[in-house]
Amino acid sequence: MANIKSAKKRILVNETKAARNKAIRSKVRTMIKKVDAAVAAGDKAAAQAALLAATSEIDKAATKGVYHKNNASRKVSRLSKAVNSIA
Repeated sequence: MANIKSAKKRILVNETKAARNKAIRSKVRTMIKKVDAAVAAGDKAAAQAALLAATSEIDKAATKGVYHKNNASRKVSRLSKAVNSIA
């Protein structure tokens, strides 16, 4: 355990930020799974609605610095491609 006050504070702050990032990543993964499930079921309307929600969450995560903007863009692109592949 750290002895210096600032080091103790950094530990606490890092734990808080890690918990926040974990929650945001979890939410994004859940949204992606919803899109994938709708695509697998072949339900285009549900997939498009889920895509809209997932895109929003991914963009928020990128804005907050949880994901790099290119990573977020890649996720959105792959989801969009999957939804558009539904006949």
